[in-house]
Amino acid sequence: MAAAGSLVLGAGPTLAADPGQSPYSATTAVGVHNSYDKAKYPYFADALDSGAGLLELDVWTNQFGSSWRVSHDNPLGNDNNCENATTPGDLRSKATNQDLGGCLADIRTWHDAHPGHRPVLLKVEMKDGFAANRGRGPAELDSLLSGRLGDALFRPADLAAGHATLDEAVQAGGWPSRAALAGKFIVELIPGTVEEQNPLDSLWTDEEYAAHLRDLAAVGRLQDAAAFPAVHGAEAGDPRTSRYDASLRPWFVVFDGDASAYAGGGIDTSWYASHGYLVIMTDAQNVPPAIDGTNPTEQQALDRVALLAKDNASIVSSDWYPLPHVLSTVLPRG
Repeated sequence: MAAAGSLVLGAGPTLAADPGQSPYSATTAVGVHNSYDKAKYPYFADALDSGAGLLELDVWTNQFGSSWRVSHDNPLGNDNNCENATTPGDLRSKATNQDLGGCLADIRTWHDAHPGHRPVLLKVEMKDGFAANRGRGPAELDSLLSGRLGDALFRPADLAAGHATLDEAVQAGGWPSRAALAGKFIVELIPGTVEEQNPLDSLWTDEEYAAHLRDLAAVGRLQDAAAFPAVHGAEAGDPRTSRYDASLRPWFVVFDGDASAYAGGGIDTSWYASHGYLVIMTDAQNVPPAIDGTNPTEQQALDRVALLAKDNASIVSSDWYPLPHVLSTVLPRG
C-alpha cells in the first residue's frame, strides 16, 4: 500500500496511504461501549484521553426525572463519570453523576484543551426515546448540543454542503478526510432498548429525528440540526426501504448493528462502503470465534478489528477499555 500510494475501494472513495488524508468513510476506528460507566473510566475525560474513535452515552428523557439523565439503568437520575467541567483543572476534580449537559461540558472543556484532536463519534442511545411534550425533543437536543459543543460539532449541514439530502452528499463523496475532521465530534442517535421494547411507543428516535432533519431542510434551516440518526439493527439489503417512508430514507447515512450479523455472510457490507455510509459494528467480541469482551489479548483485539475492517466496519465497538493501543487504531476500511 505504501508503494502504491492509494487503494480503491470498489466504487467508493480512494483511500490515501496516510489514513488522516483518507475520507472518514474510508477508514475503520475503534469504539468503547458505555464510556460513561465509572467502572471503566473514573472520569469521562479518561474516556476522551483513551484514543477511542467512538464514545457512548445513554440518555433518559421520561417524566420520572428532570433534564436529560445519563445512566445505564436508572431512569430517575444520573449515574455516570461526567463532572460538568468548565476548566481543564475541573476534568478530574469535581463531583460526578451529572446530566447530559454536564457530560457535554466535559467534552467541550477537553476539546478546548486538545486542539486538533482525533475525530470522535459520540454515540447517544436514547434509552426511552424523545419526550418532546416535556421539552426534551429533537429541537431541544439540538439546542443543548449546539450550546455546549458549538463549533466542535460536525453537523448534518456540514456534510450536506449544498446537496439536497445527506444521502446525495455522501454518494458524491461528501465525508471529509479524517484530517479535515480533526477537532470535531459527530453525534449519532440510536433508539434505546427501552424505547424499542415499549409497545406504546410508535415513533422511535431514528424516525423522529430523521423527520426533524427533513423538515428543517425544507425550510432552509438544516444548519440548526446537530446530530445524525442511525438505522439501528443489521439487515440484508437496504434496511431503510422496509422501515421508513421515502421522504425519510435520504436522511440516514449511518447504520448501527450487531457485528456478528454484519459479519455472518448474509449482508453485503461492501454496499455500505461503496455508497459512503458509515457502519458501526457493536459487540465485536462475539464474532466467531468469540473473544473476551473486556480483556482479550491485545493481538486478539487487533485481529478482530482487522477482520471487521475488512468487512467494511467504520467503527468496531466493544468494551476493550483496558487496551488503549487498540482503541487508537485506525485501519483502511475494506
